[in-house]
Amino acid sequence: MRLEKSKLSNLGLLEKQRIRFSVPESDWNDWHWQLRNRLRSLEDLERYFHLTGDEVEGVKLALQGRTLPLGVTPYFASLMDPIDPGCPLRRQGIPTSKEGMVGSSDMLDPLAEEADSPVPHLVHRYPDRVLLLVTNNCPMFCRYCTRRRIVGQTNEVPLPELEPAYNYIRKHRRIRDVLISGGDPLTMSTERLEEIVRRIREISHVEIIRVGTRAPVTLPMRVDDELVSMLKRYHPIWMSLHFTHPNEITPEVEAACSKLADAGIPLGSQTVLLKGINDSPLTMKKLMQRLLRIRVRPYYLYQCDLAQGISHFRTPIRKGIEIIESLRGFTSGYAVPTYVIDAPGGGGKIPVSPNYLLMHEHGRVLLRNYKGYIYEYRER
Repeated sequence: MRLEKSKLSNLGLLEKQRIRFSVPESDWNDWHWQLRNRLRSLEDLERYFHLTGDEVEGVKLALQGRTLPLGVTPYFASLMDPIDPGCPLRRQGIPTSKEGMVGSSDMLDPLAEEADSPVPHLVHRYPDRVLLLVTNNCPMFCRYCTRRRIVGQTNEVPLPELEPAYNYIRKHRRIRDVLISGGDPLTMSTERLEEIVRRIREISHVEIIRVGTRAPVTLPMRVDDELVSMLKRYHPIWMSLHFTHPNEITPEVEAACSKLADAGIPLGSQTVLLKGINDSPLTMKKLMQRLLRIRVRPYYLYQCDLAQGISHFRTPIRKGIEIIESLRGFTSGYAVPTYVIDAPGGGGKIPVSPNYLLMHEHGRVLLRNYKGYIYEYRER
């Protein structure tokens, strides 16, 4: 394995240092090989990266079990800058000592998922939909993970342990939408994932099945013909993806998303607003526009949660509002996600928007448009 220069000219990216893994192409494109060869130790990282002291300390904390485990696929590592610690993709995969700092507002379970869990592995917060957690494993352990209290502790949930969840869904006929998440469900074999999808699809009142995954971004070779063929058998299937930065959109990622979209699977992206990674209007605009080009609809822009050890990633709320204002009217409406705060304590997603409604009284409404001009609308 060696360091080389390469230019991603087809994506319009600047020339940068790239890590090259000297392995056969057949191995590189094998998602099982990628998972087996994740960078999991200090030695692994030091083989390819010039680590800072802050990063070395962060890796040690992760290896001691004091923070989120360490794990980066070779594919995603190849996109990181081996020299620059400020690389937005590198900051997502390589821990720093800041993860060991717990702020006064930090919470172990910031979204109170455990309080809304009527049976193991199931979260029922909203009336007509539930979250089914089927694994604690991920291709890459993103350093801002909100579910870091459980991710990486074990691997797949034993299938018999999901029986109470199936029974709960079956008994509650208001549930029409099931989101399969984790961890990342696409770390499981296609056969195992199909068993879960099949059991849910057998419940007559479940209309929609969603799969929440970041694998098409961190492990795009996971989206193979076998997976896509299986998912097509259980329509309507939707997929919630998780993009963070425009540099994540590579030819491999585009190919993976094309396979899914061509199979009739609607794709949406949930992006977390992260300080120093994507908290600029220009970066976010590039990301949202590139997502549309690969047929992924920007869905949510999340304010970073109050999980322990990730306060260094959080931005002020005004930054998120500023970004939405920079998108609304200045690019396609399809490229404007809904900015939300997932309320601490289990309050659910609350939309936060710029103030375009200036006055509403006596049937008279004053509105501000994206350029700042004021307009009047009369209700009668």
